[in-house]
Amino acid sequence: MEVNMSSNEVISQISQLHKSGEPLNKKKVKKAYPELMRSALYYFPDWDHALSESGVE
Repeated sequence: MEVNMSSNEVISQISQLHKSGEPLNKKKVKKAYPELMRSALYYFPDWDHALSESGVE
C-alpha cells in the first residue's frame, strides 16, 4: 500500500478536521478524505486509535 502522508501529518490533519467541525466518523472520512484514511490505517491499528492519538475522543 502506498502512503503519501507521515504519521504526524495524519494526526495533524485529524486535529484540523476536528477543530473545523468536520464529522470524524470512519465512513464519512473514508469517502471525503480517502488518502487520510488509508494513511491512518497504515500507521495505526484502526481509525479509533488514530483519533485517540490525535487527541480526539
